[in-house]
Amino acid sequence: MGNCFSFSISVDQAVSRSWDCVVGQARYICKLEQNLQALEAEAKRLTEQRDDVNRRVLLAKEQLMEPLKKVEGWLQRVEKEIKEVEQIIEDAPAQINNLCLGGYFSKSFCSSYKLGKKVVQKTRDVANLRTEGDFLDVAERCPAASVVVRPSEPTVGLESTFDKVWAWLTDEGSNIIGLYGMGGVGKTTLLNHINNELGRRRNNFDIVIWATVSKNHTVEKVQDEIGRKIGYSDERWKHKSCDEKAIDILAVLSKMKFVLLLDDIWERVDLVKVGIPIPRQGHGSKLIFTTRSLGVCGQMEAPKKIMVDCLVPEKAWELFQIKVGEETLDSHSQIRGLAKEVAEECKGLPLALITIGRAMSSKKTLEQWEYGRRILRRSVASHVLPGMRKEVYPLLKFSYDSLPDDKLKSCFLYCALFPEDFLIRKWELIDYWIAEGFLDENDSICDRNEGHNIICTLLDSCLLEEVDVEHVKMHDVIRDMALWIASEIEKEKYIVETSAQLTDAPEIENWGMIKRLSLMNNEIQSLRGTPDCPHLQTLFLENNYLQSMRLAKDFFQNMVSLTVLNLSKNLFLTELPVGISNLVSLQCLNISGTLVRELPMELSSLSRLKCLNLETTLNLETVPEKLIYGFSRLQVLRMGRTGLCTSRAINGNVSFSRLECLECLKYLNALTLTICSDSALEGFLSSNHLQGCTEELYLDQLEDDSLFSLKSLCLPPMKRLQCLSFKFTSMEEVKINWEKEGRKIQTPYDFPTSVIASEKTFYNLWTVDIAHCSNLKDITWIIFAPNLRNLFVSDCPRMEEIISEGGVAAMTGDVILFEKLQNLILSSLPELKSIHRFAQSFPCLDVIEIVHCPKLRKIPLSCNGAKGRRIIIRGKQQWWSELEWEDESARDTFLSSFQPIS
Repeated sequence: MGNCFSFSISVDQAVSRSWDCVVGQARYICKLEQNLQALEAEAKRLTEQRDDVNRRVLLAKEQLMEPLKKVEGWLQRVEKEIKEVEQIIEDAPAQINNLCLGGYFSKSFCSSYKLGKKVVQKTRDVANLRTEGDFLDVAERCPAASVVVRPSEPTVGLESTFDKVWAWLTDEGSNIIGLYGMGGVGKTTLLNHINNELGRRRNNFDIVIWATVSKNHTVEKVQDEIGRKIGYSDERWKHKSCDEKAIDILAVLSKMKFVLLLDDIWERVDLVKVGIPIPRQGHGSKLIFTTRSLGVCGQMEAPKKIMVDCLVPEKAWELFQIKVGEETLDSHSQIRGLAKEVAEECKGLPLALITIGRAMSSKKTLEQWEYGRRILRRSVASHVLPGMRKEVYPLLKFSYDSLPDDKLKSCFLYCALFPEDFLIRKWELIDYWIAEGFLDENDSICDRNEGHNIICTLLDSCLLEEVDVEHVKMHDVIRDMALWIASEIEKEKYIVETSAQLTDAPEIENWGMIKRLSLMNNEIQSLRGTPDCPHLQTLFLENNYLQSMRLAKDFFQNMVSLTVLNLSKNLFLTELPVGISNLVSLQCLNISGTLVRELPMELSSLSRLKCLNLETTLNLETVPEKLIYGFSRLQVLRMGRTGLCTSRAINGNVSFSRLECLECLKYLNALTLTICSDSALEGFLSSNHLQGCTEELYLDQLEDDSLFSLKSLCLPPMKRLQCLSFKFTSMEEVKINWEKEGRKIQTPYDFPTSVIASEKTFYNLWTVDIAHCSNLKDITWIIFAPNLRNLFVSDCPRMEEIISEGGVAAMTGDVILFEKLQNLILSSLPELKSIHRFAQSFPCLDVIEIVHCPKLRKIPLSCNGAKGRRIIIRGKQQWWSELEWEDESARDTFLSSFQPIS
């Protein structure tokens, strides 16, 4: 019985399972039509979902976002799945026709069964895909390329051109893009905007490199600009050959996806010689350049050429309104109408609109605007010249014509003697203006102030551009216009051949007509012959290869009117040509940066000399005292960082005589000086005259040569001092002596710097450089230099604080420390524990570098001061890791600012 019963159960189970299988298979067939409808509905919903996701992806791409990989994979799977569903639906009618017995059976059972099963499975797959496609985000922002943000004018009217460039920039098929158009049309502004947007928008580039090429460029100059960006800037690399530099650049850029922006190309740049991998399709790197010539675009093999044209009238008027300002436009009911006419005369040229708009921004009377319109129209009609001279120079000349007097016009034209993109030092420009007689001679100190005022006027007129507190430069189009004005309008014969790679002085047919000649930045080695140029007043030979033995003895013989002679930065010049003694009209002699060893007594014939620049003449050993006494009209004497240390007489004996002879220069108003002994420093500190005109003071390797022993340096209030340097001194403290005019500030702490000061004791002090001062413990006195921009301190083994706690406690009133500081460099200060007790905002700080300061655990950076600014912090990785912060948020704020150095 038991066995029989067991068998019965087994048979029942088998029958049951078989029946379930048959029923299941039948269900695939009998519900085939119903399941197909469900599949179609599910597929339709998936298609709609796919379209929605695609739309979100497209919008994200327009915002320069990168689709997520999981989204791209899902879309690919959806496309495959939809194609399979469509195939199933296409094959279904044949199987439906095979159904019989009310749809419960099929004439082709196996085929119908397989299709029914596939429909059910595909419906599940489609439903699963729909669930997977419920994305919160479909794209993400890519990290921005490494880029240095550049200052730029607003891109009014350039939006469509920018959009076109940007579209091609993100297109894999566009590798080289040329932007061409006339000067002043906005090509550089557009390139600046592209550069800055690459920093703001997310993209796939590793690095963005900017290089200004300019006319008469050299391969080495372009290499150096690129090298600085990719980390090649040390002295060893600078001395490599062009081929070696090209190999280094290629090794770096070939591994990167880069954007190279080349501004102001005048001729083909050989990318191979520079070391730039030529951007090829598929690599992803890009080259964008600006030029004034369509032909250059062809030479650069740019498949994409975009003309940057003048603005349409509506955009031109918009830009002009911005530059003039609503206040001026509304100052009289008729001014807006006149302003539109003036804007129309600019013919849509952005540079003219900006320049003239700013010039008119202060004109608020109807008469001024009517006069401006008349001058503009007359200026355009005055000359019919090809290209730039016909359409641009007469327009830009309006700003020149608007200068209030001939003095400013002469000063402006003088700036064109310098090379393109040259950083002109303000004080050097003023030196030349004084010598040329452009400035009033009633008061020598007022001369310099007047010079600064003229520079400000030219800056306000947009005829010069300010680079920083010490330098200005001239836009190349403005410079070209100035040379055109000088030679063709004012009929002053200017010959300017700068940065032209000349190895010999140019052959000039009519020397007698030349008034000013500039041959700066060439490779001229010799000066031959005796040119007859009685009207030549200015000769610039700076930065050439002039050799003393190859200068004709009589070269200067017939230059009886020469007023300014610039021989600076000729590194092979070891002695001055004897013929210089014939230049009896000379008022400025600049031999800075040469290897001249002595000034010969023959120069005593230069009795009219007003400016003598001996800066960085490291080999200079002899300057006869009688010679200095003979320069009785001298206003400017620059002797900073020379081989001639003040206090040593010609025969080598220690003496105060040189300082005494400087005392006799009653017109002296600008002095830079290197002092090398305690006794000479004592003499300087006792001279109110010399202190009052000193702009740069270098205390270098002070010798203890008298009873005066320098342990405590008591600095007087030198309000004209701009640069102060202490090196290799044994002083223990620095005091500020302000007993006559100021107030004594008491401190509750016994700290080494007793401060007697006024807040503006060193109002013009921009740079402080302290090195190898073995006994200094702090430099708290710098709190009385409110405009300090650069602070360098190194190799001071006992330095414990930059600003001592006692010095901070002594301060009264609202004093903002480090308000203008831009660069703070601290190196090899083993005992340094504090820069300042409290966090500071450092509103202008660009770079802070701290190396080999192991005990400095905190940097006084305020999070609030860093908002919206990019501060670079450089130091060793270990030092950074061990730095202490007030809280985690402070550390996070500056985390991206850190750049480790090896």
